Amino acid sequence: MFRRKLLTLATTTALAVGAAVGLAAQPASAATPIPDHVFSPYYEMWLGDDISAVSQQAGADHITLAFAQTERQGSCTLYWNGDTSLPIAPSSFGAQVDAIQARGGNVIPSLGGWTADDATEDGQLTELADSCTDVNAIAAQIQKLITTYDVERIDFDIEADSINSSAGVDRRNKALKIVQDWAKANGRTFEVQYTLPTTTQGLAASGKNLLRNAVTNGVEVSVVNVMTFDYWEGDRANMAQDTVTATTGLVSFLKTIYPSKTDAQLWNMVGITEMIGVSDWGVGETFSLANADSVLAFARQKGVAYLSFWALHRDTGGCAGAQTTQDDCSGLAQQKFEFSKKFAPFTSGATDPTDPTDPTDPTDPTDPTDPTCTAAPWSASQVYVAGTTASFEGHTWKAKWWTLGEKPGAATWGPWADLGAC
Repeated sequence: MFRRKLLTLATTTALAVGAAVGLAAQPASAATPIPDHVFSPYYEMWLGDDISAVSQQAGADHITLAFAQTERQGSCTLYWNGDTSLPIAPSSFGAQVDAIQARGGNVIPSLGGWTADDATEDGQLTELADSCTDVNAIAAQIQKLITTYDVERIDFDIEADSINSSAGVDRRNKALKIVQDWAKANGRTFEVQYTLPTTTQGLAASGKNLLRNAVTNGVEVSVVNVMTFDYWEGDRANMAQDTVTATTGLVSFLKTIYPSKTDAQLWNMVGITEMIGVSDWGVGETFSLANADSVLAFARQKGVAYLSFWALHRDTGGCAGAQTTQDDCSGLAQQKFEFSKKFAPFTSGATDPTDPTDPTDPTDPTDPTDPTCTAAPWSASQVYVAGTTASFEGHTWKAKWWTLGEKPGAATWGPWADLGAC
């Protein structure tokens, strides 16, 4: 994900290298596991504020922390934002993370990001596996992140120059295999989440090569999270529909490297990260509140693992009408944390506002005011939004939320409400 270089980052000539030859034993995690389906927006660590307080205000129990990186190329030491005053230590955000975990939530630290992965501005690659060439030292830094904050999943945001660095890709995956073996030996859970750029039709060759290398190195990838924005393919008419085609293309590729997995298992490896409001492309690529409703429904229908957006500080209408992307507002006319509150019910165990057993559900099939059968035949290739009707096998059906390709009546809690026989 994009962020501007911080002018206040410390520069240093000292090189801190952790030359680990093995990973120390550690007690098993006591934190609450990440749910099977989780909403976890990105949090811009460099903007300040209390992580726990902001997450509570937004109604987001899980937060993805962006970003940990080295202070300069050649270093093997992680810092938050690459700032040497913010080491990976309890003194850096530890109490705030503890507060989130005490409420039953958790954080997902993220390594990399556009600034670390791109050398265009200053010639520096500060993503850990590009900066450091010692696989054991890379593994030791990842282990330190896990044990310092008692986390079970780490996100690796790999893009720009980093995704095209075959040496860095291979070092990272070799280090991840070491850490996963350490975690298993110590009774810990360590889930790898890769966040990758995408086209509107799925991963580019560089993303596919990264995942093939992960398989070759024996890394168990839990989530492949695609950034469904900044396509650089021109203005986009429907960002929600682009999310559908991008993730469908991703699953088609995942089938080729995980042939034993079912479609449901593959969809449960998928992550979706939107850029709310105006993207880096500009107003021609704007993710709206209506798009959020559609993507939430799609994510539920497919059973994806992870739903997110860039970024929590941007979930406010403080710059409505802005023509370019901003760090602290979306560019839309919206309520504060409106996107967060739309996506929050995605997390496993949250109340489903479209539960068909809810007596207040306006699409309840027993509602006597439902319309009579006058709808066009259902089509597998047509997108249906909430409230749209279709006829299928002698009954009229009403879409409870956005759906594509799912037959009416195919699932007990599916997207269709039966309005009765035609």
